[in-house]
Amino acid sequence: MSAVTPASGTSAAAVPHYTAEEKRRRIFAIVGASSGNLVEWFDFYVYAFSSIYFAASFFPKSDPTVQLLNTAGVFAAGFLMRPIGGWLFGRIADRKGRKTSMVISVTMMCAGSLAIACLPTYDSIGAWAPALLLVARLFQGLSVGGEYGTTATYMSEVALRGQRGFFSSFQYVTLIGGQLLAVLVIVALEQLLSEAELKAWGWRIPFLVGALTAVVAMQLRRQLHETSSTESRSNREAGTLAALFRHHKAAFFTVLGFTAGGSLIFYTFTTYMQKYLVNTVGLPIKTTSYVMTCALFVYMCMQPVFGALSDGIGRRSNMLLFGGLGALATVPILSALQHATNPVVAFVLIIVALAIVSFYTSISGIVKAEMFPPEVRALGVGLAYAVANAIFGGSAEYVALGLKSLGHESSFFWYVTAMMAIAFFVSWRLPRQAAYLHHDH
Repeated sequence: MSAVTPASGTSAAAVPHYTAEEKRRRIFAIVGASSGNLVEWFDFYVYAFSSIYFAASFFPKSDPTVQLLNTAGVFAAGFLMRPIGGWLFGRIADRKGRKTSMVISVTMMCAGSLAIACLPTYDSIGAWAPALLLVARLFQGLSVGGEYGTTATYMSEVALRGQRGFFSSFQYVTLIGGQLLAVLVIVALEQLLSEAELKAWGWRIPFLVGALTAVVAMQLRRQLHETSSTESRSNREAGTLAALFRHHKAAFFTVLGFTAGGSLIFYTFTTYMQKYLVNTVGLPIKTTSYVMTCALFVYMCMQPVFGALSDGIGRRSNMLLFGGLGALATVPILSALQHATNPVVAFVLIIVALAIVSFYTSISGIVKAEMFPPEVRALGVGLAYAVANAIFGGSAEYVALGLKSLGHESSFFWYVTAMMAIAFFVSWRLPRQAAYLHHDH
């Protein structure tokens, strides 16, 4: 039966026949791109998960919440470089090729991780220590700002047509995998080292691991084939802000709108959740690490399922379910977590929240890529994501901890809810059938 696929706007008959060799080539490209993506996000997220141990080394304050607030501030500052990275690497990807952009970004991430692994502490060089930490994070922020847009674009272009939601979901499989690997490394170190050793020098190990694995990812990416055509790259307006805002302003602001809520709720239930379970719920650090490890693993496994769902019901339906359920469930879930002293109950509540977030994260890249033509696709996806992520995602921990320090922690719950409502209404602007991408490749 030939039926229109809402997600792609193409009929079943229009889906091309792929040879076994072509399928292998495309799947290898997905693996190669996503493995680099895993390393990039491991390097970026290991900061958030290890900050509990190194906060006192760079910010010597007696109040643990103040220390975490300072490290969260540096984490947020890294996000401020993302719009620059989204613009810079989006331009490179649209004008020089997706492959070139991805190789440069993973190389920069490697350098940033290596720098943090070797940084002297506050006791050694005083105020230079947090200053250099900030510089390294800004460098990593620039790198990861370009990583998302280019990888999302590449993976959506190389994915098999008719299954693009499923295959593109592996961007977030590896993005979450990077978080999961960061947690696993911390858990392993907690078993091998004492808390004092972790605070003294053990926190450096994950950053060193990240730098070494980034070298491997760089070599894998150098073997990828290019998906952008010479024609699109040679277009005079390729990768320019003028072309993006002259012809695709509505698409840009639509992506910006739902990414703001998506980024905020994603970081709320992943990176910030570790601090929330320790500081607010009162779970021990090690127990929290176990809970988040299991939660991130289940969340990672959800992505292909929800991505495949979008191939059937359409990206727009996925996004409306995400915004609607997120607006309804955020306050009840976070409020219930405040009293979830049993780690199993905390785990279940987090999984329910992450299932809602999966409606968005599984198709995050593809739903954005489908809204832009090849000559500005990486720029449009990367810049819109980076701006929204910098403002709302990167500040999630800082806002949450800041409101907690003022005694108004529950206000953060309503803030997330409001952004979910905005994501729901913005998602109505999404086309029922994709305007772009399904015509390509």
